[in-house]
Amino acid sequence: MRKIKLLWVDDEIDLLKPHVLFLEQKGYEVDTANNGTDAIDIVNKNTYDLIFLDENMPGISGLQTLNEIKRKFPSLPIVMITKSEEENIMEQAIGSKISDYLIKPVNPNQILLSIKKNVDHQRLISEKTTSAYQTDFMQIGMQINESYSFDNWVDIYKKLIFWELELERSGNNAMDEIIKMQKNEANNAFSKFIKKNYVSWFSDDKSIKPLLSPSVFKSKVFPLLKEDKKVVIILIDNLRLDQWKILEPKFREVYNVAEESVFCSILPTATQYSRNAMFSGLMPSEIQKLFPDIWLNDEDDGGKNMHEEELLKRNLSRNGLTDKFFYEKVFNNKAGKKIIDNISNILQNQLSIIVFNFVDMLSHARTEMDMIRELAEDEAAYRSLTLSWFEHSPLFELIKILSDHKINLFLTTDHGAVRVQNAIKVIGDRNTTTNIRYKQGRSLGYNPKEVFEITQPQKVFLPLTNVSSTYIFSQNTDFFAYPNNYNHYVKYYKDTFQHGGISLEEMLIPAILLEPK
Repeated sequence: MRKIKLLWVDDEIDLLKPHVLFLEQKGYEVDTANNGTDAIDIVNKNTYDLIFLDENMPGISGLQTLNEIKRKFPSLPIVMITKSEEENIMEQAIGSKISDYLIKPVNPNQILLSIKKNVDHQRLISEKTTSAYQTDFMQIGMQINESYSFDNWVDIYKKLIFWELELERSGNNAMDEIIKMQKNEANNAFSKFIKKNYVSWFSDDKSIKPLLSPSVFKSKVFPLLKEDKKVVIILIDNLRLDQWKILEPKFREVYNVAEESVFCSILPTATQYSRNAMFSGLMPSEIQKLFPDIWLNDEDDGGKNMHEEELLKRNLSRNGLTDKFFYEKVFNNKAGKKIIDNISNILQNQLSIIVFNFVDMLSHARTEMDMIRELAEDEAAYRSLTLSWFEHSPLFELIKILSDHKINLFLTTDHGAVRVQNAIKVIGDRNTTTNIRYKQGRSLGYNPKEVFEITQPQKVFLPLTNVSSTYIFSQNTDFFAYPNNYNHYVKYYKDTFQHGGISLEEMLIPAILLEPK
């Protein structure tokens, strides 16, 4: 492991020899200089982790030396050491972005503490985080093996996200493969849980079922409307729970999180099914039966989620609520800015619904464009791009305005996405669905052990295109590929973010109630 390298600049550096020896005994490498000019030359020739800089030296002053070094090396931590506590000197130093300052005479423990605070802290955080996850690893493993309820799985998934983000922030990638392996283990066990319980959620009235897509608005939003509160629903298509945790601090700048829930997306975890179910308050086969003019099957031409506004209108009417509301779907910044320019459309309605499609478009672009795939090469980069978009998006500007007007927010999504890795062969006719995480058709060829099959779709309220329709769902990071042109197909889709199947990332998704500060 490389030693931390320090430079100490002081015109009385010989008197500080005991301090230098103390630091060297602690394992630090220390160079010295007795004036600012020499210090600048040394810094130009060597790499340092931290500089201790005397403020009062003959020749060029400590502040001049500070400014010159910072001009060339703006991120290099510098600790100013001064005999004076004069306000103007400290203001100049702080304005030049010193990392810390110490008042003479300094003692060895002050110096050591400053090093740990400004340089060593990242290593200490990394070591502590790694150690803490190693301690929790066994407990999470036991929970995975013993989980029997949806709430258990929510708890496990939240813990995995917590540690994934903590390890990412620590800058230590030593545990990357371990957390990846544990997520994979959890997803395999979660798939077994879904295969065992999913059908019973619809066929057994005594079954303890989670909050599912059709009940989200009725459970979380309609009670607020009945209390005459103004509510804006922000639906970010394809938003995962880990992406919400990355966005959460930005939301908290202007909103308080009143309730953070996790609900279960119905299968298939695809917009046509899950989002239409949310807006209508109905399962897909119920939409097909009640509103045949609205529902389109997989093989039908046309947009599959073009009637959300009408579905919500009918849902509100069934629940005795006003059918007057504002609805908009945002595909680009221009459309987002238009909403802000016409903010009265929201302010004059008790309920507004805005669908933002950026994250979904990002996942599709990552599949189709090499540049986006490189920008979002892994989970951490995928989250980072989501955060960068939000920070510079009209959505962030919009929620600030809504907070000023004391309007409640409900943030949610229709489904998540998982990064697929393992191809599963499937055979289907020309009417088989094209989604690579689920297939629906009458002539499917597959290995039943590799999928979750539903041979009686009516039991889980999925539409029947013919009497022999079967639905199959991929699990964990699997995806379906046809035998013809198999290698090309696998290369194209492997390591892309997809949705439609069974995974923690796709099915366990956020429902967040936010109150203005």
